[in-house]
Amino acid sequence: MTTMEKSVTVDVPVHEVYDQWTQFESFPRFMQGVAEVRQLDDTHLHWRAEIAGVEREWDAEIVDQTPDERITWRAMQGTKNDGTVSFAPVDGGSCTRVTLRMDFEPEGFAEKAGDMLHIVQSRVGGDLERFKEFIEHAGHATGGWRGEVKPGDAGTTGSTGAAAPAGGAGTTGTTGTTGTTGATDPAGTAGLGDMSGRGYPTEDDTIPPV
Repeated sequence: MTTMEKSVTVDVPVHEVYDQWTQFESFPRFMQGVAEVRQLDDTHLHWRAEIAGVEREWDAEIVDQTPDERITWRAMQGTKNDGTVSFAPVDGGSCTRVTLRMDFEPEGFAEKAGDMLHIVQSRVGGDLERFKEFIEHAGHATGGWRGEVKPGDAGTTGSTGAAAPAGGAGTTGTTGTTGTTGATDPAGTAGLGDMSGRGYPTEDDTIPPV
């Protein structure tokens, strides 16, 4: 197993940097090799990415999320791909230190060779630099979700019902709700139409190219 940790200082306040990171579906805009990230609900993501020349798909679960502090996730099947991204204000709060720590288990010859050449570590560093350029160019987040996920809450989405002002108007309930696309959630958690205010970019959002 490979453990890697990279950091970058972003010239944007922590609440904006954190809010942008919660917009998981925007990751392909600055993460090399990531073709798609789909938000399934408040704590589950589906990834499609190329790793060392091999395309893989997997689901990940957010197991710990505290606004303006950290987001921790784990892969639910297949290759181990777990990590934590943490946020800390610096320079009196005008900037943010973003630290990404990942545990990655190479699988197959191509991925093991890539690991030996530190390809994955280099990609993580590059992703952080592209994220820095992305948010600094925009100056503000394209959306945000201020809900909290505590360890042990995974799989119980919509428990907080909190959304950032920049996010979409998600609906959360305890008796079953319907998202904006008409997807009914029989478990009585957040409707999946807009992911409870995760605020994904729409055609009306201005998102700078990177």
